[in-house]
Amino acid sequence: MRTLAVFGLALTCGIATLPAQRAHQFELGAFGSFTHYDQAFNLDNQAGAGGRLGYFFSNVLSAELDAGYQTPTPKTGSVSPTLSSGSASLVLNFGTRRTLFYVLGGYSRLDYEDTAPYRFTDNAMHGAIGDRIFLGDRAALRLEVRGIYAPSTGFAGADWAGHVVASLGLSFLTQGGSPQDADRDGVPDGSDACPDTPVGARVDARGCPTDSDKDGIYDGLDQCPNTPAGARVNANGCPTDTDGDGVFDGIDQCPGTPAGAQVDAKGCPADADGDGVVDGLDRCPGTPAGAIVDAAGCPIDSDKDGVPDGLDKCPNTPPGVEVDDVGCQRFRDSDGDGVDDARDKCPGTPAGTRVDAAGCPILFTPERTPVILRGVIFETGKSALKPESFTVLDIVAQSLNANPDIRIEIAGYTDNTGSSATNIRLSQARADAVRAYLADKAVAPGRMVSKGYGAVNPIATNTTALGRAQNRRVELRQLP
Repeated sequence: MRTLAVFGLALTCGIATLPAQRAHQFELGAFGSFTHYDQAFNLDNQAGAGGRLGYFFSNVLSAELDAGYQTPTPKTGSVSPTLSSGSASLVLNFGTRRTLFYVLGGYSRLDYEDTAPYRFTDNAMHGAIGDRIFLGDRAALRLEVRGIYAPSTGFAGADWAGHVVASLGLSFLTQGGSPQDADRDGVPDGSDACPDTPVGARVDARGCPTDSDKDGIYDGLDQCPNTPAGARVNANGCPTDTDGDGVFDGIDQCPGTPAGAQVDAKGCPADADGDGVVDGLDRCPGTPAGAIVDAAGCPIDSDKDGVPDGLDKCPNTPPGVEVDDVGCQRFRDSDGDGVDDARDKCPGTPAGTRVDAAGCPILFTPERTPVILRGVIFETGKSALKPESFTVLDIVAQSLNANPDIRIEIAGYTDNTGSSATNIRLSQARADAVRAYLADKAVAPGRMVSKGYGAVNPIATNTTALGRAQNRRVELRQLP
């Protein structure tokens, strides 16, 4: 029995507290008791009754007063004492809304009133454990086991005393003050399904915080409501944009975008011209596809021909050369001699004429073989040039003007018709006529010698008209 009393005191001092929902309520109750007295008192176990009054300072801590009365029966002898007891206790409460467990401890005064040896008063301490089982919002069945320890008893023959009291009673709790709202969310603790809501957060009817934009920051604390779904936010609920591209982190599929770049709705940089430099940083938008660009997105034109590298199929074009759309030197050959007009010193060369690098007819081979001017014809028996000869002679003039170092002999020939003297004179006149025409075309006269050879050195037979026509000719010979 003494051990149980000590245990009750230890339990009162050592057990942890749990929350209940009864702050500011009064408790009124009556109980029946059953006491097991210290064996030194020589008293039978005895039933009794009593009442209590308590007040909850908070959900956990309350205080109460109780009083009881018994008339125990001695095991031997005829003296029957009466016991009036009173106690003051501090109570620690914890549990749920429907069952409120408690431990308590405090001071007890036990007053035995009758004749000796039961005429004394003990001052004692007590501890108890118990439970309230609620039958409704404010009525509860209360069960308790209490240990009472008097360190110095007035009973003769005993130094101290310990008693155990079990009780069963009914308690009523008043409405109390305003319902407690520990987290100050406007929902009483008894109805709050989400206690410990942060101060300032908006809650629903159950007392649970709301988060309308689902960003993890409660409404009321969220300084940036209506955050787009998926965006990352800071502690204030405001979306973050680490790369400053206007697309929030969490939605931005291309984090780390360079500052100033234009991005699409996903936060990825746009490159409208596909040159590898993103829009917003590209100083030369609209670059043609395939062009090589610098860091600013502007096309590079190494040979400065107006066609960007990457599109220029003829890099390293000489400065000033006209090029086509792909950067290659534009080739124009109006006379079809294979020499570009820009370099052709003899434009208008007849098709099929052999020309040199300057586009001028090649009159002489390296062996200086004489050149027969086919197509140069004269009026019959005269030295007057027919107009159809001018084309050939114009070509000869172009070639000689393009090659100023060449000196020539203009040799005239006839067929064998007529006397030798006549033929010599006619051939000389015809050679002179050619020389005069070329001189008129800006060929320096000092570069030309004319000579008539008559009918010598025929190149065909004189027995036929075709042969005689071939022998009537003008030849050019290159002089040393």
